[in-house]
Amino acid sequence: MGCTFNCGNHLQLIFSQYKNYMKKYAIFLLASISFLQLQSQSITGNWDGTLNIQGNELPIIFHIKMDSSNKLIASFDSPKQNAFNLPCSDVLVKEDSLFVIMKMVNGKYEGLLGADKKTATGKWFQGTVSLPLDLKKTSDVATIKVFNRPQTPKPPFTYQSSDVSYFNADKSIQFGATFTNPLNKVVKRYPAVLLITGSGKQDRDETIFDHKAFAVIADQLTKNGIAVLRVDDRGMGKTTGNFNTATTADFAKDAAAGINYLKTLPNVDTTNIGIIGHSEGGLIAPMLASERKDIKFIVLLAGPAQPIIDLMESQAVDVAAATGVPIADLELYRPLYRNLVTAILLEKEATKALPKATDVFNYWQNKNTAKVVFNTTGVTDEKSKAVFLNSFVQQLQSPWFSYFMQINPGKYLSKVNCKVLAINGEKDIQVAATANLTAIKKAIPLATIKSMPCLNHLFQHCTTCNTDEYATLEETFSPEVLQLMTDWIRAVSKEL
Repeated sequence: MGCTFNCGNHLQLIFSQYKNYMKKYAIFLLASISFLQLQSQSITGNWDGTLNIQGNELPIIFHIKMDSSNKLIASFDSPKQNAFNLPCSDVLVKEDSLFVIMKMVNGKYEGLLGADKKTATGKWFQGTVSLPLDLKKTSDVATIKVFNRPQTPKPPFTYQSSDVSYFNADKSIQFGATFTNPLNKVVKRYPAVLLITGSGKQDRDETIFDHKAFAVIADQLTKNGIAVLRVDDRGMGKTTGNFNTATTADFAKDAAAGINYLKTLPNVDTTNIGIIGHSEGGLIAPMLASERKDIKFIVLLAGPAQPIIDLMESQAVDVAAATGVPIADLELYRPLYRNLVTAILLEKEATKALPKATDVFNYWQNKNTAKVVFNTTGVTDEKSKAVFLNSFVQQLQSPWFSYFMQINPGKYLSKVNCKVLAINGEKDIQVAATANLTAIKKAIPLATIKSMPCLNHLFQHCTTCNTDEYATLEETFSPEVLQLMTDWIRAVSKEL
């Protein structure tokens, strides 16, 4: 839930994993570029095209260039969604065809190159969806958008920063991480914090649209006497393992390995170890704290506390409302969302889930106007209905999503005995502040809860406060929240 998922909004159908995993919170196309065959005519440069998604035009740009080892690499922009510099996973030119692969969203582009290698006629594929997409080369040089991120820490640092690695208990996964610790000759051992990312495959800095929130947090805390461990998710960066088959329970085990590693370090005060979890990480933190006695404190940044199905229903409505879908229509959509989720989760086989989902949709469709149906789902005919339902079923039957949607965070929160600080942005449309902070306070009466004005899900000061704005804001993380966390951790640690 760096960017959680909204199955319902038709404007987000094709790019829903970008829009809502922003973990996954966040985010759209992940890297490791390979080049298989390159013809004599270079295809490097900018390639522009437009997807027509049920009447909505979505401009896209591929930036294709050579890396230092003379291999083709590519990134992707969706300017209308404020998504820029999103790395693709593979680029291939074979005979007269261009292929660009996006493994994380199960997507790809296939196009037939023109004779002059300046046009491509083809299609975009994602899951069961295929849409026409023609590209035109607009520049021979790949130019990417440069963001201003003034908060990103830059060396030299006033503390020690080390790349480290460690294994989980059965040695099946090796984790790549950064450990930062203060340089104080008087203090021998420091309070330490493990950072846990939100949903989606994240690097150790929780990089979202060039915002490196965890690097900013680590910099702030370490400058103030608190050691920090931040870790690449499994299958990301220098961490091994398969992300695509993992669930929240698996990520909790990964985080436990981080706590165990901190306890082995000579400069860590093992009586003062805590966790800061963002979004889904704010769910994993109480999962661990409910079972372990060696966690002194947890900080929940937009941590979910409602049953996840309730949270996701609210998110589907709130995110769609932020794009301009009428609230009245979305209130009519709520029962469809919940009934579809319930029907799909109860059926383990996709072939049987789809007919059940279709029955649920048809019943709802017959009770609502064509305008309401289109505004909330994008469905206008049998073809668009099939696209919507296939996408819904495919998403909900993924290992992570299926497990995640059935979690009740209250089960873990009620068993937490350590110190708790829970913070939400008042303008968060992914994990609503009032509902979730209220649930945390009910489960943990002694928890300190804070709703911070004018902040979104990424803890940025926002204006429109919708998900499209994340990329355009220069601020990475609210200074007020950084100071709040610092002061609170220092107070509960008692050693500083």
